[in-house]
Amino acid sequence: MLLRRTLIALPLLLAAAGAQAAATVGQPAPDITLKDTTGKTVRLSDFKGKHVVLEWTNPGCPFVRKHYDSGNMPATQKDAAGKDVVWLAVNSTEKASGDYLEPARLTSWLKERQSAPTAILMDEEGTAGRAYGARTTPHMYIVNPQGQLIYAGGIDSIPSSKVDDIQRATNYVKTGLAEALAGKPLTASTTRPYGCSIKYKDPA
Repeated sequence: MLLRRTLIALPLLLAAAGAQAAATVGQPAPDITLKDTTGKTVRLSDFKGKHVVLEWTNPGCPFVRKHYDSGNMPATQKDAAGKDVVWLAVNSTEKASGDYLEPARLTSWLKERQSAPTAILMDEEGTAGRAYGARTTPHMYIVNPQGQLIYAGGIDSIPSSKVDDIQRATNYVKTGLAEALAGKPLTASTTRPYGCSIKYKDPA
């Protein structure tokens, strides 16, 4: 009877573990394929040979607005672009959420704040977000030119929605990119993300 119960329970445990699986620093980054806000298909693997930043975003989140309205996120994006780093902004908000912005409105919101990502990707089904285990907006990742995940976590070291905290915080993305581009290991490769929970579509 014990063996039978174990055999029944095992698939449930494996399923639960699979549901919680997320991208791991030091391992190959999950390749994702999404449409950008113009309808063009974009694949992470298209940028192999370059450092890539993945930023999960949602303009309805006050933590996201903190970093955009202050100019901090656009400045970090432009700093990365100046170093030939690819920046992919990903929105995994489901269409049924009150926070959802259709592609044109999302693009407009980001442009108004002088955002400078390489591409803005739509992930309404949540497949890319779940592949990375993205939990919050913002949630940040860095992938190296070999396709390996080298950073996962928050944009900076002070988990608050106060603009005044930006100047006092360590920008983990900017620091991590500088170290990676210099061929150094990252001082902080995994940190705690903070922000609003991602409004994922319920699994079918």
